[in-house]
Amino acid sequence: MERLELLAPAGDLERLKIACLYGADAIYIGGQNYSLRANALNFSIDNIKEACEFAHKLNKRVYVTVNIVFHDKDLKGLEEYLKQLDEVGVDAIIVSDVVVMELWKKLNLKLELHVSTQASSLNYEVVKFYKELGATRVVLAREASKSDIKRIKDETKIELECFVHGAMCTSISGRCVLSNYATLRDSNRGGCAQVCRFIFDADNTDKVFSMTPKDLNMVSNIKEMINVGVNSFKVEGRMRSVYYIATVIYVYRRLIDMVVNNTLNEAYVEYYLNILNRCANRDSTDQFFNKLPGKEEQYFLGRDEISNKDFLGIVDKYEDGMVTLEQRNYFKPGDVVEFFGPNKEAITFTIPEELFNEDDKPIDVANHPKMIVKFKCPIELEQYDMMRLKVFDISSFM
Repeated sequence: MERLELLAPAGDLERLKIACLYGADAIYIGGQNYSLRANALNFSIDNIKEACEFAHKLNKRVYVTVNIVFHDKDLKGLEEYLKQLDEVGVDAIIVSDVVVMELWKKLNLKLELHVSTQASSLNYEVVKFYKELGATRVVLAREASKSDIKRIKDETKIELECFVHGAMCTSISGRCVLSNYATLRDSNRGGCAQVCRFIFDADNTDKVFSMTPKDLNMVSNIKEMINVGVNSFKVEGRMRSVYYIATVIYVYRRLIDMVVNNTLNEAYVEYYLNILNRCANRDSTDQFFNKLPGKEEQYFLGRDEISNKDFLGIVDKYEDGMVTLEQRNYFKPGDVVEFFGPNKEAITFTIPEELFNEDDKPIDVANHPKMIVKFKCPIELEQYDMMRLKVFDISSFM
């Protein structure tokens, strides 16, 4: 079997560390220039160097997006930037514009060339073209079907990267001008205003209209994706929370490993589907993989996006049976919760009667965002383990 990779997004160093620890094999990030997520915090060159050093110690890889559609003025400083990325140890750049590919080749850089989903690759001839330019991997358009992926793999033998989870785009893999038209923000140069998420009034009615695709969720299709030749399983969401990244990477890490070990069954698929459906506030589906999406894969008449309060805290330290965590949502004695983390499956726990603040003074409830809370816990916890509301148990799906 070819090498399989779980690829996680990171909008800053904290998210990168969480993604690495929770099971990602590689992380993709954006620099402060030439990246399609201008609203993310993004990484300075010094940040990128630190990210590479941290990831490489764990045998993880770091990819940097350089995937805007370049206008003439955007080319200023590009050569120096690519050299800097090479020097600080970036493993690959993700690009969509041929001018960057040609410059990468001219500079003879050590880092790999990956072709972005923004290139909208949906056939094997264009993938062959990019392979001839030196690309070692192509990120296929989100609109690629199972048969598309298999044909491209059979004809090109190149590494293929496909999205498995996260937001979809109304246009073809991001090639959208709605944002430019409605807000003068260029979606293809990092300024997308997500007009497709807007809710519009329908003329002369009390109804509303939207054009929003439901999110992508490939939990039920991981085995088939592996079988048709996908090498890298990509999660969308450089602007998502640490809890979202930890939960999604935790789930897909286990799914991929179960497929490889031939231990995945329908009970685990259903359990993980339910876990993922609670860590995002939009409905999800497998979109283009098995068929063309229809009305069930799209929001048209408005939607409810209600965020739950499952994420309760993140562990800072554990000493002598006492856990110290940073609170994220309200909890109180008697609440049934569960801990999960990079090195542990979900473990059920009931919040004890005695809670303490950072000054070791007793408190009745944890009700202030990001407050420090301490309590006794017999579970051996580690920094970056997370606590969430207990909602599902795998045994109920067996």
